[in-house]
Amino acid sequence: NHLSFFSGFGPFRQYLVNSSWEAVKELSKRGLGENINLQIMQLPVVYQKAKEQVCKIWTTLQPLLTVHVGLASSATALIILEQCGKNKGYQERDACGFHPEGACCVLDGPEKIESTINMKTLWKNISVEGIDIILSRDAGRYICDYTYYTSLYYGNGRAAFIHVPPLSESVTAEFLGKALQTIILAMLEQCGEQRE
Repeated sequence: NHLSFFSGFGPFRQYLVNSSWEAVKELSKRGLGENINLQIMQLPVVYQKAKEQVCKIWTTLQPLLTVHVGLASSATALIILEQCGKNKGYQERDACGFHPEGACCVLDGPEKIESTINMKTLWKNISVEGIDIILSRDAGRYICDYTYYTSLYYGNGRAAFIHVPPLSESVTAEFLGKALQTIILAMLEQCGEQRE
């Protein structure tokens, strides 16, 4: 029985309801089939705390895959698959008014870390009705990118990051949960192929 771990984020700025967490809760209700034990957690929009939680996930639970879901405030009805996390350039302050020491995730870490999930292959093979899916190599140098890099670093690349749009009439939590289910089942299939 394989453990997969999912995180969404809490409220920040004008987003009192963070679509990423709503989508993850919805995914959790739907599940990923019998042999995937799915655990979820809400991360605060605070660098240090998010980092501590991510370290804890990898050191204590050692999941097969950890998927982080974040809100892309600029995205209008787009789901964005992020291929890699970047180490440096974190100048923007978090919900507590801090930014990381040296503006980076891991002081001696590599410049960027790629996910072992090939997002391009994934992107070619899946479609979700009613929404466009795009690829990205820049997760935006804020808490999302920071969390992703940290997770890739501690999880040896076995992490993925998906940006979802804010909730709207057409993009409901239920819709996003269903979309995530489709995308993540394809990711897990990729993990399975890599293991064999």
